[in-house]
Amino acid sequence: MDTTLEPIKEPVGATSRAGLWAILAVVLIADMLDLMDSTLTNIAAPTIVAELGGGAGLLKWLGSAYALALGSLLVLGGRLGDRFGQRRVFLIGITGFTLASLACGLAWSPTVLVIARLIQGGFGALLIPQGLAIMTAVFPRDFKSVAFATFGPMMALASIGGPILGAYIVNANWFGLSWRPMFLINIVFGGLGLALAAKILPRIPADPKVVLDAPGSVLLSLAVLGTIAGLIEGPELGWGPWPLSLLAIGIAAFAAFAVRQAKAANPLILPSLLRNRGFTAGLLAGLGYFAVVTGMAYVVSLFCQQALHRDPVQTALTGIVPMSVGIIVASFIAAPLIGKLGRNLVAAGVLTTALGAGWLWLTVYSNGLALGTWDLVGPMVVTGLGMGLTFGTLFDIAVGDASPDEAGSAGGSLSAVQQLAGAIGSAVITSIWLAYGTDMAHAMQVCLIVVGIVCLAVLAIIPLLPRTAANAGHGE
Repeated sequence: MDTTLEPIKEPVGATSRAGLWAILAVVLIADMLDLMDSTLTNIAAPTIVAELGGGAGLLKWLGSAYALALGSLLVLGGRLGDRFGQRRVFLIGITGFTLASLACGLAWSPTVLVIARLIQGGFGALLIPQGLAIMTAVFPRDFKSVAFATFGPMMALASIGGPILGAYIVNANWFGLSWRPMFLINIVFGGLGLALAAKILPRIPADPKVVLDAPGSVLLSLAVLGTIAGLIEGPELGWGPWPLSLLAIGIAAFAAFAVRQAKAANPLILPSLLRNRGFTAGLLAGLGYFAVVTGMAYVVSLFCQQALHRDPVQTALTGIVPMSVGIIVASFIAAPLIGKLGRNLVAAGVLTTALGAGWLWLTVYSNGLALGTWDLVGPMVVTGLGMGLTFGTLFDIAVGDASPDEAGSAGGSLSAVQQLAGAIGSAVITSIWLAYGTDMAHAMQVCLIVVGIVCLAVLAIIPLLPRTAANAGHGE
């Protein structure tokens, strides 16, 4: 979670130190639930498809449905918290998220599972923005730095723990339920978070004057759903009338959304931000970068299980965990350097990601499917290092020229783009993977070439970003 995207506010009321830590624990539970649920299916997808059916379509929707709903509604979720009170919306969000997790665990068909994942992401969009808003309003200035410093290690733990937990659950096959306890375990964590939140979270006054841009939210959701559904269904249906119609609806809705944002009295994205070259460059760079790295993580999991015939635990330990370790190490390296290097640090991260993907391409090209157990570790660590350098810096730099009154809209917009990019990346990269059928070594190479090309395109955009982050001086 990024602390530079919100303007500093004075704390509301007075809370004891123990109370502040309790609030932080509740917010961490919510954010860790979100992060773990966004990564669990990367490991379990082949097992879910094998047992539930759904084929290629389910493979692609599993990687996209949650992020699609979360990204489409994230900005609206933050505004709903302002309008009706963060505590109330947080409680609704975590309740709905927990119930949707139960529906995922009990799903009896691919359609039911995808719908449940969409609902889960929608309630996640209500849940996630409220934590930062509550912390910003309640925490005194001296505790803010302590609280936000805690987020990095805890989120890193969740990013590693999610795939490992998912792999362990699938392999353990508790009570013969296979993958289902991955979602059912959220009843425990979500229930605990709900009970603590109801008792601990403060009542921050709602602002009835906040006006919600419902038409803009509907247009954005329709645009994203149409575009991603078209990208998912197109390769499978041969780009017939149905997927092309979905894409046309998505593009038309995007155009209508842009017009709406220019004219609405209370737009989801401030028009002044869209006229800001550095910010729009950050949006485009984030869209491309987060799409390919999310898609790459997903397809590496598929490659390990479907091509190399590794079980979920082996896949996690030799593919996903090395990448997560690289992210964590680079995140700590990047933090003290962002003020000194600015957008050059983003460029270094994107270039390192491309080098990791290139090393992985060379490894697969040289060995085909005859890969040793640990052959993926080196390339995945390097890729993770690049991701860690970029994750913590790209959006900080993108808002370097944003004014304080634009910070909230900028932060929500960039976070939404990150989620939507994940949905698009999972859909597109998985479609490329599936297009080559049984020639999985070649499919993996093509996916990695796409990752490299997009990283180079992002590198070309980086000179348009502000030179420095918002808290490190002014952009150019």
